[in-house]
Amino acid sequence: MAGSTHETDPSLPRSGYDPDFLGTPVGLPSLDPSIQDDALLWNGKETIPYTHFSLSMSQTRRFARWVAWNIDGASIKLISRTNLTFTKDPRLPAKTQIGNELYDDNRLDRGHIARRSDLLWGTMSEAQQANTDSFRYTNITPQMDDFNQSSKQGVWGRLENALFEDVDVQNLRISVFGGPIFHADDREYRGVALPAEYWKLLVFQEQGVVKSRAFVLTQNLEHLREIPMLDEFRVYQITVAELEERTTLHFPAIIQRTGALTSVRSLGERSPLDGAGDIVW
Repeated sequence: MAGSTHETDPSLPRSGYDPDFLGTPVGLPSLDPSIQDDALLWNGKETIPYTHFSLSMSQTRRFARWVAWNIDGASIKLISRTNLTFTKDPRLPAKTQIGNELYDDNRLDRGHIARRSDLLWGTMSEAQQANTDSFRYTNITPQMDDFNQSSKQGVWGRLENALFEDVDVQNLRISVFGGPIFHADDREYRGVALPAEYWKLLVFQEQGVVKSRAFVLTQNLEHLREIPMLDEFRVYQITVAELEERTTLHFPAIIQRTGALTSVRSLGERSPLDGAGDIVW
């Protein structure tokens, strides 16, 4: 296993999410006009690039509204996280990012949106840079320390793995989108509104056919105003149309078209996933 003491220069250019990664163009989500003014701009743009992923930050919530990343399963590297620390992105004003002040001395974990292991591919130099980039607080949201364990036997934490295991993914390549879902009544802690829902969207090709599959991780379908704890999550599979409604994001036509599953009912009509075997690929 390679070491992880690799340090990168934050001023170096980052290629970010690749829309042509699957061979068929799959662009980034766009913000609904109602939330457009909330985007944090970097170099005049709302999309902030990193190694193998890009994201868009909310000014008011100081978390990413969406993160988009590519996974090349054929060139994944095994790199340790030892000696890596969570840091704010020096390219952005520190006050626009939630840092260690939220996570110190409590049960909240610093949860990666784009999984660290998803990003460690390409050349060793690229993988090492991605390893470091994944620890920026812009890619982090607060999660309870038993977050994945409570999410129906860890289904949420292994959605990408389950896809590789169950589907003949063309060229072992996946494009993934994910992030928190913001609500006006999210519970505040240390002056920070904590997201109580998360979403993820997987896009891949199987036998030349592009497919998009959307999921939401939620505590309560009605989103209770008072949340006693943040560790009773359930995972649901939903349509892309419902995902757009819940996130106030708009996805490219190819995702809308390939994520319109007639077999997936609305969230309120479905049971949570008990395991990866319940997923409709």
